[in-house]
Amino acid sequence: MKNVAIIDDNPRERFVLRGLVEDMGFNVVAEGENGRDAVEICMSVSPDLLIMDVHMPVKDGIEAASAISKRCPTPVVLLTGRDDEDIIRRAVDSGVMAFLVKPVRTEELVAAMELSLSRFREFRLLREENETLKNTLEARKLIEKAKGLIMEKEGVSEAEAFKRIRKISMDKRKSMKEIAEVIILALEGRPSGG
Repeated sequence: MKNVAIIDDNPRERFVLRGLVEDMGFNVVAEGENGRDAVEICMSVSPDLLIMDVHMPVKDGIEAASAISKRCPTPVVLLTGRDDEDIIRRAVDSGVMAFLVKPVRTEELVAAMELSLSRFREFRLLREENETLKNTLEARKLIEKAKGLIMEKEGVSEAEAFKRIRKISMDKRKSMKEIAEVIILALEGRPSGG
């Protein structure tokens, strides 16, 4: 069961939203009445999804969504009383996953919540994939540099240099990247030939 937080400065709106969300089988774990509450709830409760109004005191929904995106990334469904291009543009820029105009109908809310959760999962997977690729590329560069240094300082072939790095990695139970970093530190300051 997914945990949802509802943020709206109107208690009646929160009550209606809570009923809709719970009827859909979601668990409402927290409620708040302004953008500052939204950020605090995300950091302390870590809901799976946040449903939040745009126009609220202290910090509006878009400012809160932007802060949440940076501090504790969580999918946000933003609600507004009017269809306004500027609000939509700001919402997109802040990382909001879905946008609905009040009054909210159950079908629209279900679709927006599911879309937000799905898009957020995809976004997180892409970010993780990107991080993995970045780390792999960084490791490869370090290994290549260490290989080059071993070849230059020890006068061995590329295959032999790679074999040495791999063997040390296995013996020490460290990644080849970690071993490459140590080799680079050890050999970059040493004069050629010994």
